[in-house]
Amino acid sequence: MTHYDVFNGDADGICALHQLRLADPKSSQLITGVKRDIDLLKQVDAANADSVTVLDVSFDKNRAALLPLLDANVPVAYFDHHFAGDIPDHEKLNTHIDTDANTCTGLIVNAHLNGAYLAWAVTAAFGDNLFQSAATAAEPLNLNKEQLNQLKTLGTLLNYNGYGSSLEDLFFPPAELYKRISPYENPMDFISNDDAYVTLAQGYESDMQKAQSTKPMDADDKTALFIFPEQAFARRVSGVYANDLAQQNPDRAHAMLSSLPGDGYLVSVRAPLNNKTGADELCRQFDTGGGRKAAAGINFLPKAGLDDFNAAFKKQFS
Repeated sequence: MTHYDVFNGDADGICALHQLRLADPKSSQLITGVKRDIDLLKQVDAANADSVTVLDVSFDKNRAALLPLLDANVPVAYFDHHFAGDIPDHEKLNTHIDTDANTCTGLIVNAHLNGAYLAWAVTAAFGDNLFQSAATAAEPLNLNKEQLNQLKTLGTLLNYNGYGSSLEDLFFPPAELYKRISPYENPMDFISNDDAYVTLAQGYESDMQKAQSTKPMDADDKTALFIFPEQAFARRVSGVYANDLAQQNPDRAHAMLSSLPGDGYLVSVRAPLNNKTGADELCRQFDTGGGRKAAAGINFLPKAGLDDFNAAFKKQFS
């Protein structure tokens, strides 16, 4: 029988799982993917599953795949901060779900572990663009400004690596990146010793330079919408660039649309940092849309639906 670790391929999912496995090492089958690949639980073989841990993927999006596991009396531990919908009462289901806009799965796991690996939780929060939450959580670590900025950069880079429409867009498959991180109890040691950090830093700098040269298609004081070309850099950078713009313009909502093959867009939405709500409500209006209050997305928006999306975007954040 097999234990399955099912996790989002971004900074939050990776850092959340890393904390758990530092505290409770176990051999497991890893199931993950690009950040937008959240329909992951269906990949678990219920007949072969001894137990399952799920981190940072929507309960609501995975409910249909979860129920057969519970029917087979497979224990499932679920840690998440996205919209959950109805949660069944089942003796084999152990949930740690908090949808507050100022938390993330890494911080939820940190609370579960009583702060045992706090630096990785701080890294997760920075990766999810929760800069204030990360700084507040980091206070017991007594880090200097340079050390705190190192964790912020690491979280940003781990998050950056998760974006793309397929694994081919990424510098590292998320499962490989998790394995590279797994030997390190201290994030600073990973930064110093693994060349993945340098690879991601160089890629991030190059992609951000290209993104910053792109002008918005439509912008005012409340919203800004950008359209990027059908190139891998655009799919990689859309989410982290949206985070960066949100920090620069905290009263404005942002939408990043990356052109995809097949006449559509990959969409990243960020609610204003000063009012972190509404991104999930907006994106759930569209097929393949979902996320959380502060940050959400749509995996495929037909180009014919651009005007409808922009109108809904403006209405949501007017």
